[in-house]
Amino acid sequence: MRFSVLASGSTGNAIYVETDEHAFLVDVGLSGKKMEQLFAKIGRDMKNLSGILVTHEHGDHIKGLGVVARKYKLPIYANEKTWRAMEEHVGNIPLEQRFLFNMESVQSFGSLDIESFAVSHDAVDPMFYVFHENGRKLVIITDTGYVSDRMKGIIRGADAFVFESNHDINMLQMGKYPWSIKRRILSDVGHVSNEDAAVAISEVVEAKPTHVYLSHLSKENNMKELARMTVKQILESYGIKEGEFLHLHDTDAEEPTLLVTV
Repeated sequence: MRFSVLASGSTGNAIYVETDEHAFLVDVGLSGKKMEQLFAKIGRDMKNLSGILVTHEHGDHIKGLGVVARKYKLPIYANEKTWRAMEEHVGNIPLEQRFLFNMESVQSFGSLDIESFAVSHDAVDPMFYVFHENGRKLVIITDTGYVSDRMKGIIRGADAFVFESNHDINMLQMGKYPWSIKRRILSDVGHVSNEDAAVAISEVVEAKPTHVYLSHLSKENNMKELARMTVKQILESYGIKEGEFLHLHDTDAEEPTLLVTV
């Protein structure tokens, strides 16, 4: 199993996951043209995709969904409430391209099992995904206000995590956002801070080679260096030293990460 975080941040999100048999895109939060450019950078072509998995209906996750799906005639997988919520934003999607992926369920594609799980975010029915293949496990979890014990049980022990580290609490509190937006971000249906991400990561990693991609960083309220430093320091306070078995990686709103094997 191989993957690349094509883009991650407040302006648009998309993640590519492939096996020898199938290839999926999780969310299409950028324009069709930008998506094609990102695919070219990792040496892949969207015409070879098996389908698109949708996490929720916010614009930074579905901006290019309708355009890409129609152009490449791709199946789209989402739960029923998300389908209804994004209907007016993605345009006409032919019936033969519409598929249900229910919450808390597993769908299998050859050797790849994809598991959906609920998160806590201010969307109608947000869910993220765990990819399982040949004993390997990749977790994608962003856009959640907190990481519950139930979520931790589902994601624990992954070989790679794409993990939300949205904001630095001090930068957010001191920043220019109106208090209503700050309150939403800090709420249980908002986004996970650097500090909360680190604590959650400490509780779900196991003592084996593990790669954590810090994702969905706020353009206004975070910085790559700050997120990585904060997470690293808190993990060390829990006895987890970065570089021993756990490796932290940056993601970017414009540039894809290297296509790596899980």
